[in-house]
Amino acid sequence: MSLSEQEQKRYTRQMMMEGWGEATQKKIKNSTVFIAGAGGLGSPVSIYLAVAGIGNIRICDFDSPDWSNLNRQILHDHTRIGTNKAVSAKMTLERLNGDINVTAITDKIVAENVDELVGNADLIMDCMDNFPTRFLLNECAIRKKIPLVYGSIWGTDGRLSFVQSPETPCLQCIFPEAPPKEVFPVLGATPAVIGSLQALEAIKYLAGTGSNLKGQLLVWEGATTDFKKYKIRKDPECPACGNGKK
Repeated sequence: MSLSEQEQKRYTRQMMMEGWGEATQKKIKNSTVFIAGAGGLGSPVSIYLAVAGIGNIRICDFDSPDWSNLNRQILHDHTRIGTNKAVSAKMTLERLNGDINVTAITDKIVAENVDELVGNADLIMDCMDNFPTRFLLNECAIRKKIPLVYGSIWGTDGRLSFVQSPETPCLQCIFPEAPPKEVFPVLGATPAVIGSLQALEAIKYLAGTGSNLKGQLLVWEGATTDFKKYKIRKDPECPACGNGKK
C-alpha cells in the first residue's frame, strides 16, 4: 500500500529518522492496534498512534465521559458528555488524521468476547483502570501470541512494561492478584507521560526500530521526576502462563 502525496508530507519529519523512510511508514500504515480504554491513558496513546500513521486503530470503551474525566481524558470535551467514549475517540482521531481507519467498539470487555474484540490486532494497548480486565487482555495476548503494552497511573506516579509471553513474564507474573477497585487520584499530566511512553513502545515494535521494555517494569515518580527500572521474572506457578494455569 503506497503513501499518498498528503501522507508523504504528513510523515516527512519521522521518515527522516535513520532506518525509517517510506518503507517503515508503509509498514506501520498496514498495522492494526487494539486499544483497550479511551480514557486517561487511552487518550494520549490513541492520539500519538493516530498522528504517527498507524493505519488501523480499534479502540474499545463501553463508558461515556463525565465532568470528572475532563482533567485528563483529552480525547473528549464537555460537549461529548453522555457520548460513548469509543465513538467520541473515533471523532477526535479522524479529525486529527483522515488517512487512517478508526473502529469504535462500544462493548464491555469480558471473557466471552475479548478474543473477538481484539481480532487480528498486531498489538494490545492496555489502557484500563482495573486489573480484572487487564488480566483478560493478558490471557488473550498469551493465546493470540501478540504483545501487550501495559501502563498504569496513580496520582503523579505511573508504571509501564512491554509484555510478550512466553519471551517475557506476563502481566500476572508481575501482579499476581488484582488490587481492590477504587476511585484513585490522578493529575492529567501523569497519563500524558505514561501514555506517550506506551505509544512509543508500540511504534518501535511495529516499525521494527529500537528496543522494547521487555522483562522490565519502568516506574515513574512524578513528584521527584524520577524514572526507575526494575527487572521482572516469570512466575513458574503463574495462573496465566505458568504451571498454575487452569
